[in-house]
Amino acid sequence: MLRNRFPLNAEHEQSHIPMGGLIRKRVKRLFMILIALLVTQVLIIWGVEDLTLFESLWMTMTTIATVGYGDYAPVTYIGRISTILFMFVGAITLLTLIVSDFIEYRFYRRERILTGRWIYKMNNHIVIINTPKNGGITYFMRFATQIRSVQGYETVPIMLLTREFPSGLPAELSDLGIVHFHGSGFDPEALKAVHAGSARHIVVLAADESDPHSDSLTFDISHRLGELNLGQKTTVECVTDANRSRFKELGVRAVIRPVRTYPEIMVRSVVAPGSEKVLEDMFNYEHDHPHRYDLELDDLNWADIVSALIRHGIGTALAYIDNDEEVICHPPVNKEIEGKGLIVLVKSNETPDLEVVKEALERYRKFMEKWRNMQKDATVTDSSASTPH
Repeated sequence: MLRNRFPLNAEHEQSHIPMGGLIRKRVKRLFMILIALLVTQVLIIWGVEDLTLFESLWMTMTTIATVGYGDYAPVTYIGRISTILFMFVGAITLLTLIVSDFIEYRFYRRERILTGRWIYKMNNHIVIINTPKNGGITYFMRFATQIRSVQGYETVPIMLLTREFPSGLPAELSDLGIVHFHGSGFDPEALKAVHAGSARHIVVLAADESDPHSDSLTFDISHRLGELNLGQKTTVECVTDANRSRFKELGVRAVIRPVRTYPEIMVRSVVAPGSEKVLEDMFNYEHDHPHRYDLELDDLNWADIVSALIRHGIGTALAYIDNDEEVICHPPVNKEIEGKGLIVLVKSNETPDLEVVKEALERYRKFMEKWRNMQKDATVTDSSASTPH
């Protein structure tokens, strides 16, 4: 503030005071004064002028609104003097102050929203703590798009708790309805500001997906959430697999690796806890992995293929490759499959070879053929028994 310059309102010098509350209180006080002046003016006009109560109210309201229809006007000295005072004190001074404070409050609110210091009234929302070191904007965009394509999450509010974006969220995120609060997850006041207790889900991202030391920050935040009994709502990212057990001991709902190129994994973990384990396994060869088998498919339906592979302990069929090299997921179960390959989820340490898969399918063909023949024989026998001799 420049020297010898005085603020419009004295409390502007006190930056630690919550300005929003002060402005609202001042506007309320001005409104109470204005209402008192209105009542006083109506009573004076009603008492000294030859007007009814309603006509006095009407003249008072047209005066303060500076409309002045002229259908009623004071004729007594007392009525005219009170009207002059009322116009200058009420219409000019008080209304100007009220409008000024309202505009000031709107600017204050806009600034607080842009800088991430506005406290929203939220419930049943998603809180995301921390921002990825690289590609944070893209990650949040894809996360919001994916989560809102899930049934029941189409309009879920998303709140970011982060120290990034001090000048405001990028337009790409604001257009998706994402809002943010400037703070840290280990700050109890910040967690209170984002209404973590009433959140539907809480997501704690690794601050740096390539730095194992970021697990320390994640652990601190998770511990804070655990103290607030919010562990069962929380999904956290863990850089080092050895730290997973520590997070589980805090009672968090799910622990996943940070995979920035696939926010869909985080979305699946949030809306379908446990599915992230299956998805993570598909990205490595430690436990299970999808394996492609090139073989001819022509006389079995999808239910037969899935059953054959499971019965012979090979794995779970995920999709098949048709003759145009298209991968078909979730085909109709009773439709005969024609293709040139299978994608099967198998054990990484015991991956069956192609011949084992072919043999399993061939055995199932023979089993199904034998079963069909038995069904035909049973039908013929029943028909013969029901025929009168």
